[in-house]
Amino acid sequence: MTTFRSTRGGPSVGVGEALARGLAPDGGLYVPERIGRLEDPGPDRHGAFRDTTRWAGARLLGTDAAPWLDAVVDGALDFDVPLVPLGPDRWLLELFHGPTLAFKDVGARFMARALAATGPADAERTVLVATSGDTGSAVAAAFHGVAGTRVVALFPRNGVADRQRRQMTTLGGNVTAVAVDGTFDDCQRMTKEAFADAGLREAHRLTSANSINVGRWIPQSFYYVHAAARSGWTEAPAPFWVVPSGNLGNLCAGLLAHRAGMPARGFLAATNRNRPFPDFLDTGRYEPRPSVATPSNAMDVGAPSNLERIQWLYSGDAPALRSDVSAVSVDDDTTVAAMRAAYDAHGAVLDPHTAVGLAAVERIDPGAGPVVILATAHPAKFPDVVERATGVQVDAPPALAAALAKPEHVVSIAPTLPELRSLLEGLAPS
Repeated sequence: MTTFRSTRGGPSVGVGEALARGLAPDGGLYVPERIGRLEDPGPDRHGAFRDTTRWAGARLLGTDAAPWLDAVVDGALDFDVPLVPLGPDRWLLELFHGPTLAFKDVGARFMARALAATGPADAERTVLVATSGDTGSAVAAAFHGVAGTRVVALFPRNGVADRQRRQMTTLGGNVTAVAVDGTFDDCQRMTKEAFADAGLREAHRLTSANSINVGRWIPQSFYYVHAAARSGWTEAPAPFWVVPSGNLGNLCAGLLAHRAGMPARGFLAATNRNRPFPDFLDTGRYEPRPSVATPSNAMDVGAPSNLERIQWLYSGDAPALRSDVSAVSVDDDTTVAAMRAAYDAHGAVLDPHTAVGLAAVERIDPGAGPVVILATAHPAKFPDVVERATGVQVDAPPALAAALAKPEHVVSIAPTLPELRSLLEGLAPS
């Protein structure tokens, strides 16, 4: 049995309670008390993504998940995460083949089904999520139409791309899209304040679907495991992982897999101009700051929540963390230049977040062996910057095109907890 505990201590809870709470009552993030072991998957290493997920999920989520794991995986992960070559020893791990065309579909869809499988069927719950772009659309789509659940997605009014916004605002039903007059950091702060308010949390049965929730975080490790298995697992050299990074959930998931036994010869956190994590690695001091807007907007995070989990994974041992992880910050012009270079050299059309990863790895020497760059979103979600960089007009896939044709439904609030409280109290049951 795998139990979970807050990064700040507190009592042990089962996976169902950790899923339902999202954030621990003391404000910490839930982590497994004992990290399961990932040994070589053997003959199953070339199976489908769902096969890898069942194998890894049984080890990282523990025996408590056994009654529902197979059904959740089958219902959530009906798409592939292919490794696509990008030059000698360079690979893109394409994570955008889910319904909202972003890597966050993996964790959001897994969490939605796991929460339904572990929670009481007759209890109303509110999924409160802050988004800088893709999280909101993935969570909204994953929970859309789920009985007994309503979704409240907070996004910065001027901080998400038009197509990202429409994937949230055109669903309706049990999904409320909320434009906040502020930044993503304001949205994230408001959700944390709501969870810290015991009365508000209990009255609306709040749960989080950001990567602070173990139901979002742990499933993101599964595609690392899948790619490592496809790369040979026990064969040397191991992959070097390049992770476009903002709130650090994706990086933290890879580090969890590595601490559990997945081979890696290193990780590169590729950030845009929002650079609190690179500065933390350089100085040992964590200094959150206001986020700044960039073309890779889903990474515009000035106070990354999952740093607390990363520090827990390494028991606060900064030298050990630096031995596994480096970080590079990339400016806007370099991001666009990387998109242009990938298209000119390989005919690859990248979204701006993946381009940050490609630009960052060009700044370092990853050593000999495979370099796997996580391709986190479909380029069609960012048509303006893609066309500016490459001259290519990317057609919207059918699901995205359908969202563009529907009317939007948006609620606007100021970036304060009283405004959010008033909104929650005014919502009808789902």
